[in-house]
Amino acid sequence: MTTAKTPGTTMLAEGLRAEATIDLAALRGNLAALRERAPRAALMAVVKADAYGHGALPCALEALAAGVRWLGTATPEEALALRAAGIAPEQARILCWLWTPGGPFARALRAEVDISVSGQWALDELLDAVRATGIPARVHLKADTGLGRGGCQPRDWPDLVDAALRAQAAGLLEVVGLWSHFAAADEPGHPSIVAQQDAFAAALAYAEQAGVRPEVRHLANSPATLLLPDAHYDLVRTGLAMYGLSPVPEVGGPADFGLRPVMALGARLALVKGVPGGHGVSYGHHYHTPGETTLGLVPLGYADGLPRHASGAGPVQIGSKWYTAAGRIAMDQFVVDLGGDTPEAGDEVLVFGNGEQGEPTAEDWARASGTIAYEIVTRIGGRVPRRYVGGLNG
Repeated sequence: MTTAKTPGTTMLAEGLRAEATIDLAALRGNLAALRERAPRAALMAVVKADAYGHGALPCALEALAAGVRWLGTATPEEALALRAAGIAPEQARILCWLWTPGGPFARALRAEVDISVSGQWALDELLDAVRATGIPARVHLKADTGLGRGGCQPRDWPDLVDAALRAQAAGLLEVVGLWSHFAAADEPGHPSIVAQQDAFAAALAYAEQAGVRPEVRHLANSPATLLLPDAHYDLVRTGLAMYGLSPVPEVGGPADFGLRPVMALGARLALVKGVPGGHGVSYGHHYHTPGETTLGLVPLGYADGLPRHASGAGPVQIGSKWYTAAGRIAMDQFVVDLGGDTPEAGDEVLVFGNGEQGEPTAEDWARASGTIAYEIVTRIGGRVPRRYVGGLNG
């Protein structure tokens, strides 16, 4: 049989084993929806982790074309790659927040990357780089308001702020941002939310009374952008929601927030064959065919990013029907029991899409593997080519 195109998705390019289609028009629509949620704040497009698997540079360029002027990265290498690709400082500020001792502070200064500082060691290394390059730094001081990861603890905050202000008075840096990150903004009513908002307000109060005049104060991630308007401040950092997935699936799906998933993942059947009943399928024979049937081989596996934990549960669509991974998902492939249906080798398998026509979604795969949609899309590896559609940049 020939698999019909599922509305809302695109067919694989000719000859490809698998492909992720990235809908840049959906990305722009998501950014517009997020702006409506936070109309008084600037929006940061978070493109760390290769834009959650969607492609950092194409997504960054599309966000800039849509009017975004802040980009967020975790590692220095991510920030420097965007500058090396031609995103100039006058086009976008790029904030980088995950630094380790010995990191490329001097290169970041030359590339005009905004640098997050969480502690005295980072400030000291940054100032050494400033003195070596002669380039003043743009610094965002990060407070640990309760997440317990990066950020400066409240007891150390006054010393860090005061040291940064001394460096600012000496012309070595400018404190342009004050920020923190939520631990449980995706769990409405969690007691940590109010506690962190209070802690952030206290951190801001100290810094501003000490003389910091930041360009931006920022606390809200994607769930806080959607659910906590009093946490928006001057800038919201939108990651998962920008890519059209709900960061609060227990509250609502993408459509409830005006979002559309940006990534669709498809493959071509590599083999279809008949087998007798009682036939073991894949490693360990955790699945045996209940009767005579047909099996389809899908050429994607955990080396491509599909979670092995979805073995026996991950859904796909072939034609208009859903099937489930039968047995273990292997490194390069998995099997579906077609129940006697007879598609042909080469027919398209939709692993996940936007769900608007009933196809599986990344959230379905997250539930099947006991994880979150963030992980599903971010895991899709470089062995799967990306095809970009609907972009303003061609």
